[in-house]
Amino acid sequence: MPGVPPLDDATLDRVGRALGHFLLEREARPRVLIGMDTRESGPHIAQQIAAGLAAEGAAAKSAGVLTTPGVAYLVRSEGFSAGVVISASHNPYHDNGVKLFAATGMKFPDEVEERLERDFLRFTESPKARSVDLQHEASLHGKYLDFLRSRAIPGANLAGMKLVLDCANGAASTFGPELFRSLGAAVIAIHDNPDGRNINADSGSLHPEHLQKAVLETGSALGVAFDGDADRAMFVSATGAIVNGDGVLLAAARYLKSTGQLKGARVVGTSMTNLGLERVLAAEGLTLARVPVGDRYVLEEMLRGGCNLGGEQSGHVIFLDDATTGDGLLTALNVAGLVALRGPLDDLVHGLTIFPQTIVNVKVRTKPPLESLPGFAQALEEATSALGHAGRVVVRYSGTEPKARVMVEAEREEDVAHWAEALASAIRAAIGA
Repeated sequence: MPGVPPLDDATLDRVGRALGHFLLEREARPRVLIGMDTRESGPHIAQQIAAGLAAEGAAAKSAGVLTTPGVAYLVRSEGFSAGVVISASHNPYHDNGVKLFAATGMKFPDEVEERLERDFLRFTESPKARSVDLQHEASLHGKYLDFLRSRAIPGANLAGMKLVLDCANGAASTFGPELFRSLGAAVIAIHDNPDGRNINADSGSLHPEHLQKAVLETGSALGVAFDGDADRAMFVSATGAIVNGDGVLLAAARYLKSTGQLKGARVVGTSMTNLGLERVLAAEGLTLARVPVGDRYVLEEMLRGGCNLGGEQSGHVIFLDDATTGDGLLTALNVAGLVALRGPLDDLVHGLTIFPQTIVNVKVRTKPPLESLPGFAQALEEATSALGHAGRVVVRYSGTEPKARVMVEAEREEDVAHWAEALASAIRAAIGA
């Protein structure tokens, strides 16, 4: 929460100073682009970070309200030394956070983040009262929209297509409607009036039921729901079916394969990617590579394996030929283009059977290696043996909370419920809080 650790003014000043100090070692006059979503705390946080940057000799420019992928694109295309995004993504308005991007438009490598952390700890003195003139570069919004329009699928005509956009009262509230209206679509925008406190409130990608209702009531061809910083998108078909990131990966993989553009006959997903997607891709001669949950790991594997399509169930999809991050607006543009070219979204994802899946969170006292827990190894062996090729088990600790997460996926609901509880019980018995 802004104003209290770890988002108090002193901490934000030190973040700016650490980043500025790092950049100044590499170039004489570093320039940093700062963007934010629509939370009321964003402008103050931006000022504090800009002051820290200035204290070390780095200049900051404000992009104002801008999507996270918009900042990543503009950092790369406009030659900034780094980018800062002030956002807490899909969280409520009273949360906020800071994301850093390198000049490449990608997140900094682990070794650079570790260096920044060390520098951050060096600045222990209280910040001096200082203010900066954080100038807003208005032309950047148009440049980002121009980029998006340039990436529309060739031959896809959106003129007259009726779309519903749920903007989550976030960063997509202006960009989404403007983008699609400029391409001729008939846009019905909902939750597009941010007031600083209503971002993600009963809206957006975490609440697709509102989008479903609007699509069916208006007879729209497609519905899109963004999250607060618009780096992800969820979809609703004309019949009201919800299509998540797994469905987008299938539709995109089929198109890219048919046009000879899918690199390596391979799609990158995560440990949470539904088994149904893996099976339908395999039936069409394509491989699914799995990595740990997180867009960082998806991108790393795409770069390592020479892939150009990857993403997560959450709707965070990376089209690497076009962008270095998941971009909800770009994803929406691609899906709308596919609907215009090849027919309804339901048809684009035909054959995708979503396996029942559940996640059980177990509060824990400590986080020893899971394989060392009494009884857990046996329960895991029994579960994997019983499910065989008809299911999957993923058990991991949360990176941010004192919890273990048990995910079980299988063809039958009863198997999912049984083995999820068996594994969760084994963890509770050993280290439950």
